[in-house]
Amino acid sequence: MGKQELIKYWTNSKIITDKRLIEAFKAIPREEFILGESLNEAYGDYPLPILKGQTISQPTTVMIMINALELKKTDKVLEVGAGSGYCAAIMSKMVKFVYTTEIIPELAEFAANNIKRTGIKNVEVINYDGSQGYEKQAPYDKIMVTAACPKIPPPLIEQLKEGGIIVAPVSYFLGQNMIKGIKKGKDLKTESLGNFVFVPLKGKYGY
Repeated sequence: MGKQELIKYWTNSKIITDKRLIEAFKAIPREEFILGESLNEAYGDYPLPILKGQTISQPTTVMIMINALELKKTDKVLEVGAGSGYCAAIMSKMVKFVYTTEIIPELAEFAANNIKRTGIKNVEVINYDGSQGYEKQAPYDKIMVTAACPKIPPPLIEQLKEGGIIVAPVSYFLGQNMIKGIKKGKDLKTESLGNFVFVPLKGKYGY
């Protein structure tokens, strides 16, 4: 599959209707965020291996998650699990600033280098246990978790603004349920976006 085929598939099937998101996807070269040996598969609609046993999610999953965040130009976003930096790069085209945490040092460096090389200025990659959120820059308009968690970590709910949106894959027996939560008071009003498979979240509130 190529970039154009993916866009056609999303728009025809109405998976993605947000034009800003499609433009952001067009603007970011996915080939800059994967390993050299996977270059000819850059736009395959499936996950690809990156470093340390981790993966970059399939393009459709990335787009569904970002779409669910309902991003605005003024948003400050926290991403838990930078991976290769690809999700943060796409979001950078749609928001004010993205803070993205990555617990694995080699991956944090990989993501930071990829972001820098593609000339993106409004993303900061932090080598940190993002399952605890990132208190220093809280509160956030939107939060995205890119690894499977046993439940949505309480610090993330605390660090989300009232009315803010969090999207996270929450585990059950055979896979994960993608949860979209909107903060109401101290709780989340949640809905399911369907079933997905992610690598497990590491850290204090992970596995």
